[in-house]
Amino acid sequence: MSIEMLEAGPKGAKVLSVFDFDGTLTRHDSFVPFLRFAFGTREFTLRILRLVLPSLRYLGRGMSRDELKAQLVSTFLAGVEAKWVGQKAEDFCQSVWPKLMRPSGLRSVAAEMASGAEVTLCSASPALVLRPFADRLGIKLIGTELEVVDGRLTGKISGNNCRCENKVLRLEAIYGPLTQYRLRAWGDTRGDHELLAAAQDAHWRHFHPVWRRSRPRFSKAGSPGSVPPRASHSNSEDQQGA
Repeated sequence: MSIEMLEAGPKGAKVLSVFDFDGTLTRHDSFVPFLRFAFGTREFTLRILRLVLPSLRYLGRGMSRDELKAQLVSTFLAGVEAKWVGQKAEDFCQSVWPKLMRPSGLRSVAAEMASGAEVTLCSASPALVLRPFADRLGIKLIGTELEVVDGRLTGKISGNNCRCENKVLRLEAIYGPLTQYRLRAWGDTRGDHELLAAAQDAHWRHFHPVWRRSRPRFSKAGSPGSVPPRASHSNSEDQQGA
């Protein structure tokens, strides 16, 4: 099968358009700013100090990225009412939307919806926090799920952190084999590589300034070699989409 045929996708296939959130549709990470917004500067500072040693271990490669995120979630959200977090997420969305969201990203989401594509966010950030953003965009949402018992967050992640290969697995759990779609994908960090590799139409840092669009290297699914995602001309690497 030629690369041209692979890029075209199955004949007559439905288009599935998948957007990463943090750093792709937004100007920066959203989860840590959400925690500061929700808990207030004083409480946020007290809790974030507990993560100094885990962060140093992570930087020294003594702890994985997923383990550090689990520590972050536990430190801030263990024992907190899910309903409270959901309400704070609503307030956060309303407060930061104009400054957080990239206008070019919003236009792209609207264009995909207008084209008749199936459109979803696929993010490592907690789905509970991103729900108001997805609802405002009018699209579906796949995010990291937080464990809830009796209405309260346990501080644990339910399942896996939704990044890297888990983005593809989560999409396939909902939509079935991605090979049956013409998959369009937008991402900006290492956590998006597997998603972009699975797409016939991959966009790397599509909404970033030109100087931020250095191309990553990875093998595109079904192709014989390394095929980088397309660089777009429309208007922090792996620290986003944690």
